[in-house]
Amino acid sequence: MPDTIIENPILNSPFREPGRHWRFTDEGITNEIVETRRASAYFVPIPPPKKKGKQLQFDTEWTQDRIEPNDNVNRIRQRVKLWREREYGGVTQVTRKLLQHWRDPDRENKLFFCQIEALETLIFLTEAAEKVGDNWIKTWLGEVNAASNPGLNRIAMKMATGSGKTVVMAMLIAWHALNKIANPKDSRFSDTFLVVTPGITIRDRLRVLWPHDAENYYRLRDLVPPDLIGQLGRAKILITNFHAFKIRKLVETNKLTKEILGTDFDESPAQMVNRVCREFDSKRNIVVINDEAHHCYRRKPDGEAETLKGEDRTEAEKRNEEARVWISGLEAVRDKIGIRGFYDLSATPFFLRVPVADDTMQGDQPTYRYLWPRIREELPRKG
Repeated sequence: MPDTIIENPILNSPFREPGRHWRFTDEGITNEIVETRRASAYFVPIPPPKKKGKQLQFDTEWTQDRIEPNDNVNRIRQRVKLWREREYGGVTQVTRKLLQHWRDPDRENKLFFCQIEALETLIFLTEAAEKVGDNWIKTWLGEVNAASNPGLNRIAMKMATGSGKTVVMAMLIAWHALNKIANPKDSRFSDTFLVVTPGITIRDRLRVLWPHDAENYYRLRDLVPPDLIGQLGRAKILITNFHAFKIRKLVETNKLTKEILGTDFDESPAQMVNRVCREFDSKRNIVVINDEAHHCYRRKPDGEAETLKGEDRTEAEKRNEEARVWISGLEAVRDKIGIRGFYDLSATPFFLRVPVADDTMQGDQPTYRYLWPRIREELPRKG
């Protein structure tokens, strides 16, 4: 691949719709600018690396024939843009007030275009799409979910790392909750939220979603007009780790007792939901928000099986078990109290091919242990 030098990779303002991108060819990224927004697409996964001798050999040809356009995503993007240009027809008064607040050109704390577009898309799907003849979107989403997530109608927002997913979560909560509070009979909305995360560190970081938190984003990021901010305190927001969905033992017993009584004394799924969601009291039909949602999945029965060994197999089994706990827990929540909306957020890029566990040797040292002496003579002297 020829060397491509791009002095400044930034082509667009983060506050406006992208209008340019770097052209990608069979040789990889180029320094040629295309005067349009890059279409949504994905790379077809490449085969796993093969060992040749002691070194892993990677297929790194990211050629154009590996690129598949996300046709329906691009079509939805265009429909949302047209709806935006026509001043958001068909939305509630609360929604219109929020959209005007988020897009106010005089805002001191401006929002990124991608953050607003994420909410515009959700609002369009919920409040406007069927009114303007775009029923096909609901049909398509239903078909996709039926194939991968039967009974869980998930909508995903995949955003670049660093683009502010937590702000999008707060905007999503404000949109749902304020609409429900304004019109309690509107079944499209909910004022009760279950935010599920993959770890305790992330859970603590999401405290900013609680309206009563001193550092909450509704005030800190100016996401809600001043005359509506007080109403958010009526929303119920529970932030938990997916680990809470693990079925617990109600009574510790020995093996003989289990065999005699024929039970493990485990929680039922309904009891687990009562434990996890007890703060919701009698609330029903909640909104679920999955953070880092690529961890929540169920392998398709007809999916291609991976042939893994050793540590790779152990790690894959661990990931699959955690994913099963997460998605099974949400299915139990659906069955017990109902789920009104199901929103996934993820910032995970395509897999980067980097060494993570190097046991190849050069002499008596691992190849990548002392990387600097191996590469310093090859690096440019300036820049």
